[in-house]
Amino acid sequence: MQAQVKYLIIGQGLVGSWMCYQLDKAGISYKIVNDETIQSASSVSSGVINPVTGRRIVQTWMIETILPYAVKAYTELQEKLNIHIIQEAPVILLHPSEQMKESFNYRMTHENIYLIQQDPTAWTPYFNAQYGVGGISECYWLDVNKMLATWKAFLISNDHYINAHFNMNEVVLLENKVQWKNITAEKIIFCDGIASMQNPYFKTLPFAPNKGEALIIKVPGLPNQNIYKNNISIIPWKDDLFWVGSNYEWTFSDSLPTSSFKEKMVESLEQFLKLPYEIVDHIAGIRPTNTQRRPFVGVHPSQAQLAICNGMGTKGCSLAPYFTAQLLEHLEKGAMLDPEASIERFSSILKK
Repeated sequence: MQAQVKYLIIGQGLVGSWMCYQLDKAGISYKIVNDETIQSASSVSSGVINPVTGRRIVQTWMIETILPYAVKAYTELQEKLNIHIIQEAPVILLHPSEQMKESFNYRMTHENIYLIQQDPTAWTPYFNAQYGVGGISECYWLDVNKMLATWKAFLISNDHYINAHFNMNEVVLLENKVQWKNITAEKIIFCDGIASMQNPYFKTLPFAPNKGEALIIKVPGLPNQNIYKNNISIIPWKDDLFWVGSNYEWTFSDSLPTSSFKEKMVESLEQFLKLPYEIVDHIAGIRPTNTQRRPFVGVHPSQAQLAICNGMGTKGCSLAPYFTAQLLEHLEKGAMLDPEASIERFSSILKK
């Protein structure tokens, strides 16, 4: 039978899941197509929302708006699904050098409301911290895999979910709607990560895919209420497991874990972690980052039936709730998109 919905969502990573949540909350009909044979970058992400970024220790773009919105959204979602997926997890900064310590101390007094001092003696039983310890408040950790799995079960039970490979060549663009197989929709919204790089309507966007890797380690005795950051990050995963990473590879031949990354992480762990640990897994994924480090949000300038919400990069956990809501407001009510995220800035190349 032919199914009719208002929106067809492609991809059930973080962004696709949040797009569906916004539609569900608004009572708007939708279906989501997800290829379960393709690993989502979201499934191997650290799940961190951090208001401070980079070696310069500066506040993240739009964080004063994004952070409260994201925390409220994840709290609402966990209540809806009756699961626990978000917890506050301050970052313990174990300064890797005297230069980084000086940078932290400078930022403490220069427009950075999230930095806090830490008592270094509290962390010496666990880490070598010869250059001192600082901290970042209002950081959060998300159990992304629990969220995605539970939300998928919700989608399936409510007949929204389709496990299938989506091919743009199978889409028929009609005057005011689209047809894919037995589904007719007013619009398709692409939330499919790096797959959009092959989409004939969006492939000219300046994607710059980025490979990330992480070790999953068991560290009995290490408090799991915090995120620990030196030249690498140690982040709560589940139980007494921790996520350790990550590198940012701009040149790579595949999405598989590499021995060079593992060796680098082990070397770093041996230098500053005092507790014994066990490596239980090694994971990798490719993020849909881009050269401008800003999302791709909006409607195609030549095909109004096609929209995109993508390019969140390493900030997907914080950006996805906000920009999926903004895109829906744009589609339904004509609300303005943030100019730094709107794909209108690329309209000339998209029209080609």
